[in-house]
Amino acid sequence: MIKKTMLALGIFTLLFPVMAFAEDPSAATLNMGLNSLWVMLAFILVLLMQGGFILLETGSTRMKNAGHVAGKTIFTTGLAALIYWAFGYGMAFGGDSGVNALFGWGDFFFNPSISAAEGDSFPSTVFFLFQLAFAAVSLSIAWGGFAERAKLSSYIVFTVFFIAIIYPVVAHWIWGGGWLAEDGAQDFAGSTVVHLTGALAAFAATVLLKPRIGKFNKDGSANEILGHNQVFTALSVLLLWVGWFGFNAGSTVAIGDGFFGYVAFNTMLGAGAGGVAALLISWAVTGKADITTMLNGTLAGLVAITASCAFVDPWAAVVIGLVAGVLVFYSVKFFEKIKVDDPIYALSVHGAAGIWGTLANGIFATQLLADKVGVGTGGLIDTGSWKQLWVQFESVVVVGAFVLAASFLVLGVMKLIMGFRVTEEQEIIGLDLSEHGAYGYPEQMKKAGQNIQG
Repeated sequence: MIKKTMLALGIFTLLFPVMAFAEDPSAATLNMGLNSLWVMLAFILVLLMQGGFILLETGSTRMKNAGHVAGKTIFTTGLAALIYWAFGYGMAFGGDSGVNALFGWGDFFFNPSISAAEGDSFPSTVFFLFQLAFAAVSLSIAWGGFAERAKLSSYIVFTVFFIAIIYPVVAHWIWGGGWLAEDGAQDFAGSTVVHLTGALAAFAATVLLKPRIGKFNKDGSANEILGHNQVFTALSVLLLWVGWFGFNAGSTVAIGDGFFGYVAFNTMLGAGAGGVAALLISWAVTGKADITTMLNGTLAGLVAITASCAFVDPWAAVVIGLVAGVLVFYSVKFFEKIKVDDPIYALSVHGAAGIWGTLANGIFATQLLADKVGVGTGGLIDTGSWKQLWVQFESVVVVGAFVLAASFLVLGVMKLIMGFRVTEEQEIIGLDLSEHGAYGYPEQMKKAGQNIQG
């Protein structure tokens, strides 16, 4: 057996150079190949973040909705792929990006070449897939505002509008050569484009849907509706954390001089600081080291460092993460105080931390790194100039206004025409049974018709 294995390895060793280098590749071809592999790997990592979202939303909500959460996440990711191929990619990156500052136009029903053209850094296919994964993440963030009370049909309709228009317009403004890109807006991997966009769509949904049954009392006080599996939630954070290296480091879209390693390094520091700060602030204020707050703080640190991971020094990455961890703790309390029911904490983790992460560039970005990335200028500390901070503030305000207006319009029309909240009876029974006819945990749930409150 050993002899046969050695013989096979010897034959492979002899044949492989012939197969791989039948034509002597140029340095450009090798570089393109490495870049393609890197972007494809990053796409896979970001796509696998959907597994993190499944566990996050499932663990943070009740058992009677578990199957619904998992199924609709897979379904809407698939639907998003089709809509992005038909319309979204063209709106974000289609045509000559320098022609239209407001939205792209062209490349609808995207039909890519089968391989990279001469001089390309990577084939357009892998770039499309990478950008699609980002759009799907933003969509999954939006679902936090729908949790435990929205009809399945509402997910379908909103996916179409969000992936075809809302998200691509924002992506074009900042990443596709639009007007904010021309102003020098810095958002390396999407604190604004992905996270704030998704969070504001979630905000519009949760306002129009109104709180879940039993969340708030008549006197305005809030009841805690606990998620059914904190282990799922913790595992989701780990999966999202790993996927974030595709998210942030993958946004270099090149192997190059290894700059992706620096981006990953800052990402790790920001995440760690967010988790530590959130645990400590919850411990100091409440007397208990709250696990949910710590998990939210870790994600908030990741969200905040996403915009600035390629623009700041490591010490600044730590500061950005620390602030995000504290911010998410108080943000959750704020939204509860104003009676906004946010089961997945999307508004705090992705919204508040997304705003902070975007603004942080204007404070901590260095001129050296801004020049390297080729976007904007150094921030207030490095240059003494307020210019970049103003641009970052501008991007938050205009993106926020657009996404809120578009989301309220789409969801408001949906509410009038089709309604997008399930009935009280369906909500009490749970979306697994009322929307799909089966439970995610069939052996642990009571039979239909019995009193199912948990």
